[in-house]
Amino acid sequence: MSDVDWDDLRVFLSVARGESLSAAGKLLRMDPATVGRRIARLEQVMGAALFVKSPQGYALTEAGTRLVAHAESAEQAALMAAEAVQGRSEGLSGQIRIGAPDGCANFLLPQVCARIAQANPDLEVQIVALPRLVNLTRREADMAITVSRPTAGRLVVQKVADYKLHLAASGDYLDAHPPIRCRADLTGHRIVGYIQDMIFDKELDYLAELGLTEVPLASNSVAVQFHWLRQGAGLGVVHDFSLPLAPGLRRVLPDELSLVRTFYLVRHEDDRRLERMNRFAEALVTGMRAELLRLESGTEQT
Repeated sequence: MSDVDWDDLRVFLSVARGESLSAAGKLLRMDPATVGRRIARLEQVMGAALFVKSPQGYALTEAGTRLVAHAESAEQAALMAAEAVQGRSEGLSGQIRIGAPDGCANFLLPQVCARIAQANPDLEVQIVALPRLVNLTRREADMAITVSRPTAGRLVVQKVADYKLHLAASGDYLDAHPPIRCRADLTGHRIVGYIQDMIFDKELDYLAELGLTEVPLASNSVAVQFHWLRQGAGLGVVHDFSLPLAPGLRRVLPDELSLVRTFYLVRHEDDRRLERMNRFAEALVTGMRAELLRLESGTEQT
């Protein structure tokens, strides 16, 4: 591989992860046609086809699959070299992308990441809120917040913190409907929740755990559910850490209907060698724990 250009390997990895020239081009800020020419040049140097093109996109050949591990090693070496030159004292810089479920992405990560960015002016933080699990192997993000501990892949998992959820509704909704004094009183109330067949993690199936199966107002987005509740559309499960953003919401049967879940920070195993990623992860976990404590402490008496 002495004649291989590292930048061509970088392009190769982007296509392998994005499975298309256009996806790689967006990531690299490069025209898809240019990406295609770079792949063709690399295939000529390697003397083998690296991708098979189909209507579904670009799939790795056997040779391409073998090259991925070597290209990722070169990628890690380049990142480590950059860190060694820049040094620790200069603060965090460059781009870091975090994937997270949208409850966390909407109500918790923005203020935590804003503080980290404020302390590191050369740092660019991207939050990706997806209604599915983030694929770190394909490098959709540098790290991810999850609500289940992954059991497969070359990943490092760290528990961040537990968090609480409760059934809630707006004061206007509760005042306009029969009082709810016990679980049986929930019958007949409009329920807001997830679209059942779009729940991508069993830990998000809150309503099933509470025995509420009829969901006339459903969305795959926590933010949409949250705004429905604010508008008095019905009852739904909310994160306690989101309640300070909606003073009009009141918890319903908080002692009887209470849920606890856990946030995990998930990273690619190779990134443990990158001091920059380690330092950002440490700041992120510390910030999330502090923000959870601050926000949840304000809901204890509601």
